[in-house]
Amino acid sequence: MISVCMATYNGSKYIREQIDSILSQIKEDDELIISDDGSTDATCTIIKAYKDDRIKLLHGNFHDYTRNFENALKYAQGDYIFLADQDDIWIDGKVQNCLKVLENNNCDLVVTDAIVTDNNLNIIKDSYFEYCHVKNGFLVNLLKSRYVGACMAFHRRMLDVYLPIPGNSKYIVHDYWIACISELKGKVILLHEPLMYYRRHAGTASQGIEKRSKKGIWEKLY
Repeated sequence: MISVCMATYNGSKYIREQIDSILSQIKEDDELIISDDGSTDATCTIIKAYKDDRIKLLHGNFHDYTRNFENALKYAQGDYIFLADQDDIWIDGKVQNCLKVLENNNCDLVVTDAIVTDNNLNIIKDSYFEYCHVKNGFLVNLLKSRYVGACMAFHRRMLDVYLPIPGNSKYIVHDYWIACISELKGKVILLHEPLMYYRRHAGTASQGIEKRSKKGIWEKLY
């Protein structure tokens, strides 16, 4: 069984495409856990309209992207857990290829490449990995992590290591924490295959590729 954990907030413009791309790849006994952080648009209405037992909608009032993701993770029941943003689109084969890596390599965390696009899915960069010089290693990711949470899938055993996510989430966001802890205490494999359209637009909650390529630990600390 796998759990897909998604955090939403006012994502009605793109969320239907993302949910469709996820549901088409997961099985009947898998789950899509969506934690909504008090959306004021039609996000929750769209989600409820699916009438799909695999979808589990949670409601929160965190006003915080990382705490919202953490809430979804707390309810995950799967043996393998995938993170998903509300505005991306999964490419066919994402689940299957990630599971192969996790099951056959004693891997704790797999991070896939992605195709970076604008809001209309026009391609900006063919490879997020190449653009942001993504690399394995604890020190390199502690100083300047470039792993994207939405590209992550991990073994359930890591939940006890990741949670709770500590500190001020303004400085230690969920994917930075997962990246550093995984490199320190687990086995991380980078899958050099773009398996997601990583949509960047004005309403994106997560860090943009420019910030990820420049922001380092000193800016997080100070």
